[in-house]
Amino acid sequence: MTTSAFHAATIVDGTIGGTHTDAYLVVRDATVVGIANEAPQGSEITECGDAVITPGYIDIHCHGANATSYDVGASEFAAVKEGHLSHGTTRGVMSFVTASVPRLVELLHGAREITDPWLLGVHPEGPFLAESRRGAHDAALLIDPEPAVVSTLLDAADGLIRQITIAPERAHGLDAIATFAENGAVPAVGHTECDYDTAREAFDRGARILTHAFNAMPSIHHRAPGPVIAALRDPRVWIEVINDGVHVHPAVVRSLFEEAAERMVLVTDAMAATNSPDGHYLLGELDVEVKDSIARLVDGGNIAGSTLTMDRAVARAITEVGVPLDVAVAAATSHPAAAINLEDSYGRLEAGFPADFLVLDPETYLPTQIHTSF
Repeated sequence: MTTSAFHAATIVDGTIGGTHTDAYLVVRDATVVGIANEAPQGSEITECGDAVITPGYIDIHCHGANATSYDVGASEFAAVKEGHLSHGTTRGVMSFVTASVPRLVELLHGAREITDPWLLGVHPEGPFLAESRRGAHDAALLIDPEPAVVSTLLDAADGLIRQITIAPERAHGLDAIATFAENGAVPAVGHTECDYDTAREAFDRGARILTHAFNAMPSIHHRAPGPVIAALRDPRVWIEVINDGVHVHPAVVRSLFEEAAERMVLVTDAMAATNSPDGHYLLGELDVEVKDSIARLVDGGNIAGSTLTMDRAVARAITEVGVPLDVAVAAATSHPAAAINLEDSYGRLEAGFPADFLVLDPETYLPTQIHTSF
């Protein structure tokens, strides 16, 4: 068994406050042994200089990259995975845009055939969304989460659903949230017109994530606080944000982190144009035009996902938003893992965890090395 020790000026273990200086990340057989002040005797030492070592990033809300998307089918998994792995995402969840129930069943069956350890599960972002807040989802395919449909999706996934976005105000919405939660899938409130009280009730029924905060939901009003305030006031709820400078203003992103740093989750919501040139793409069945790396529906102009990668989401949080290094890293590592109930398996540089880690440039905070345990 080979023991390796990676020496860096800074090691961030994935937790808030978990910053170690002039330390060694010790790895044996693709598993983290721990963080030490000295290299174990006989270990192979890699000097990383002034670099920052962090856990590999985990993206729990991502649709595509490299000119394709998960909605095409399992055949596109490798291309999307490589597009994000090359930017530091060492584990991820497949997100599907709204499709017909039979098509979602096909996609879920296909995902079950994927054995790559990079994949942590799937995230159907629809079809149980509000028409008025559909964003880049096909309004004709949006439906109520009737019990029979919920059962169909749970059966097709066979435990693979990690999170599912639901507008709780839809008929059967609150009951569906409870059913998914009881079956191990984490319900998320999103693409919704719900008010503060309905969001609070959704969280009481088992929802534990707010899907891309501020996007596709009522904003904050002093007499109608809405779902964002409901999530901020509930310590059980994880709050996604797309930190690309387009979806949410950096000052608002900073306010979210200042209010709930311990529950923030950076996501990309990336679509097919990620890692690809501007041009025309499909998001599900909808036409999208990407110009200056900003994706919008051809019909109506709604923002249609992002072209963001996790490395840039973290770097922007640190250099532009003003989020502390350890907090930004936690929002891309241990927090997303915890949001989908995998906090004991991924997202930290802790003894027994897989040795998924990044070596970041200390000035740009972009990865210069990407290490995986698989």
